[in-house]
Amino acid sequence: MKEKIQRVGRYLSGMVMPNIGAFIAWGIITALFIPTGWLPNEKLAELVGPMSTYLLTLLIAYTGGKTVAGTRGGVMGAIATMGVIVGADVPMFLGAMLMGPLAGYLIKKFDKLIGDRIPAGFEMLINNFSVGILGAILAIIGYLGISPIVSSLNSVMEAGVGFFVDHGILPLVSIFIEPAKVLFLNNAVNHGILTPMGLQQTAETGKSLFFLLEANPGPGLGILLAYCLVGKGNAKSSAPGAIIIHFLGGIHEIYFPFILMNPILLLSAIAGGASGILTLNIFGAGLTGPASPGSIIAVLGMTAKDSYLGVILSVIIACAVSCVTAVPLLKIFGKTEDLEAAKEMVSEMKNASKGLVDVKAAKNISSIVFACDAGMGSSAMGATILRKKLAAAGLGSINVVHASVSSIPDNAQVVVTHEELRERAASSCPGARLVLIKNFLSAPEYDMLVNELKV
Repeated sequence: MKEKIQRVGRYLSGMVMPNIGAFIAWGIITALFIPTGWLPNEKLAELVGPMSTYLLTLLIAYTGGKTVAGTRGGVMGAIATMGVIVGADVPMFLGAMLMGPLAGYLIKKFDKLIGDRIPAGFEMLINNFSVGILGAILAIIGYLGISPIVSSLNSVMEAGVGFFVDHGILPLVSIFIEPAKVLFLNNAVNHGILTPMGLQQTAETGKSLFFLLEANPGPGLGILLAYCLVGKGNAKSSAPGAIIIHFLGGIHEIYFPFILMNPILLLSAIAGGASGILTLNIFGAGLTGPASPGSIIAVLGMTAKDSYLGVILSVIIACAVSCVTAVPLLKIFGKTEDLEAAKEMVSEMKNASKGLVDVKAAKNISSIVFACDAGMGSSAMGATILRKKLAAAGLGSINVVHASVSSIPDNAQVVVTHEELRERAASSCPGARLVLIKNFLSAPEYDMLVNELKV
């Protein structure tokens, strides 16, 4: 069930994450030129509306369609989504997430149906007109049928959010957000759900706290600080480095293993997250665009002009609350996590599965893939660490890349990923050997793999 949820979440966030640069550009223009911005400019502020209504929505639709059926699917998705956009008076991010993949699926099925029936010399004619005709039909359907449905869904979502806000219970969403993050649904929650909601709210009010519900680095920072203070073994020694990567680099996945070592710390993450949201609510603070990655640098860069006090306090308070609650929990329930124990556990896992790589196989390895949920954060960091270790061991010729756990290249011989993503990695690239880690920053498996490859 968790794997299925992760797949759906990855697909939703996968339509947004490749376009984060465009969302940040829109957020910067909003922060600068709207009447309450840093440099109010009536003419340049005219960019804000069309960018959210057309540019961002069509990018989401194109990416969704392309994921399903390549470029043709992307073009179909953009055409179909225009009908939904024109048929509504609010930004149709949700409509794009529906119409983009749907259009891609239809053109993919059409191509499969007629692929062997196209007469020689008519390929381009049929390919172009099939996209045009089916796209036009879907645009009309989107305008007449899908747009009212999506508008109703938007109204329901707004009513649900309004209920939480009006009754002062918005902080309670941390009960769902924080556990979802630790299960590697962070990108799905943030970019698949909260970012579209935040974009719509920002288009109306100039800022939104939805951008910071998941991206707030405070809860994770507090838990890592607690490990620095009262942690044990390898977890304590690796926590300071994790703090830098988490808080400044914005790679939140770095602290997930610290919670998975001691799941009771979820209570601290929830308390910290709720405190941060409450602070944002009290001060009416928000960001003008998504903070991606969730670095304090990105957060402050996207903070609305009138929200710096509220945003900074939300990070500080979330950090303090999570740290203060995590310290006693670690003292009472904390487990000892040392390097030797980790090595022994890894050895047992290998003996129980495929065993060590033999000498012949090790010499033939030329491609290693480090995979994480989105393929952009912790996997990029892990690939860099592993690449440096290989280079230091004289194995710099081995190619190390990073990728989404659901899109691992077929030529991958070794896949390094977090143990929570094992099933998805095995399904994505069944022919590769899996190296499972628990701690992105100081996993003993890195050195073990390098030593195996040196033989």
